[in-house]
Amino acid sequence: MTDRKIIPFQLPLPPLLPTIEGNVDYRELRDQLLRINELLILSGLETQLLETDLQRWLARGKHVSAKAQQNRQRHGRRALRCNIARLLLKEDFRGFAARLADSPLLQFFCGLGEVDVVCVPSKSTLQRYDQWWSETEVRQLTYQLLHRGAQAPATLDLDAPLDLQRAFLDSTCLAANIHYPVDWVLLRDATRTLMNSMALIRDQGLKHRMEAPETFLRRINTLCIQMTHAWNHKDNQRQRKRTLRQMDRLLGTVRAHAQRYRQLLDQNWQQTDWTRPQAEQVLARMDQVLEQLPKARQQARQRILDGQLVANQDKILSLYEPDVHVIVRKKAGAEVEFGNTLFLAENPQGVLIDWEFFRESAPADPVLLPRSVGRMEQVYGQGPKALAADRGFDSQDNRIGMAAEEIYNAVCPRSPQQLQERSRSWKFKQLQRRRAQTEGRIGILKNVFLGQPLRSKGFTHRALTVTWTVLVHNLWVIARLPLQSQAKRRAA
Repeated sequence: MTDRKIIPFQLPLPPLLPTIEGNVDYRELRDQLLRINELLILSGLETQLLETDLQRWLARGKHVSAKAQQNRQRHGRRALRCNIARLLLKEDFRGFAARLADSPLLQFFCGLGEVDVVCVPSKSTLQRYDQWWSETEVRQLTYQLLHRGAQAPATLDLDAPLDLQRAFLDSTCLAANIHYPVDWVLLRDATRTLMNSMALIRDQGLKHRMEAPETFLRRINTLCIQMTHAWNHKDNQRQRKRTLRQMDRLLGTVRAHAQRYRQLLDQNWQQTDWTRPQAEQVLARMDQVLEQLPKARQQARQRILDGQLVANQDKILSLYEPDVHVIVRKKAGAEVEFGNTLFLAENPQGVLIDWEFFRESAPADPVLLPRSVGRMEQVYGQGPKALAADRGFDSQDNRIGMAAEEIYNAVCPRSPQQLQERSRSWKFKQLQRRRAQTEGRIGILKNVFLGQPLRSKGFTHRALTVTWTVLVHNLWVIARLPLQSQAKRRAA
């Protein structure tokens, strides 16, 4: 059963795209989507991804009819194309669902357009499409696209093969979607989450004696306003400490009520209109905050009342994103950032050929260079022949390792004397001049494709979004490269 191949089926007959005159932006978007459609078909990426999804789906051991398999294939194809189009247009799920219903071009690309009727997926379906494949499967798909473009560019109608011999390395911080981690703001977040959860439980008829949840929300908001304006007082330190003590006492009361309501819902969920999985959602939301609340209260007392510093690795930066770290890069306008480190390797044509998104605190930049070389050797069958990076990647071990691997070292040295000596080489200067464009490539990926901050919740979803974005970015770049057919027409 698990060896079943894709069943060929007739795609719906799409209506002809309307002819739009006088709009250059629309024509560019139409040409990009049509070119990406060719890349998906010519490279075989769509077929491979559908086969991967089909084998995983059939491995569940259920008896599947041919009609059910065709329906799965149809949704898999739509999931791939909807994800690509949504990320390319920088839309959220709700916005893309509305735009998809209104655009014949997007319906044509996503395989939704039919002559008689158009069935557009809802925002919930688009969200399920976003998690249709794992990060590993999407990563392998991206590697296959790059390998095909380098080894057989004619199959993609490329005028020149993709260059995998030269790489330009850099790292950046991908900011998480959290507010600035102020200690007393964490206490406000905990109060809001717990009180909103208790309000949901009370609406289901499960009640315990307490004041209305809105009363606690008003109190914590009043205390937050007092904390914000405490700096205007002459005795601001005393005012802040007094306000924090009031917050801490309020959090103690909130925590006691939340524990009682948590136990009440866990034991009497049958009396509500919820199913057990729905009740588990509320319980998990409360448990996430209740487990971290004692440490958050202790952190606030230590920093504000005692005036003691807390080590970065021991800080709670967010009650909802546990995998966020303090990254000190001392960049202009952002000396300290809160998120995760993203490593990127770009080729001369602007294609991202290697990347790594770190869940834990990332090692220093010199450690990232040999890791990247090892991945590229494993994925592409051979490593790069030249590497260029800023001086943060320079180290004695890297210089020795690149010499042993016969890789041209275009990493900017830390020593000014060595930099002056290396600058006499035209190849070094050329690669370093090209490396400066990698900063712009990072800005395009973060600000244009990913968006700042990244709105995906949880590290697993953020890593999946990063990999999807790298695939869409590479398709966007390859779609803009010169075509072999155009070169032949010019020569003729």
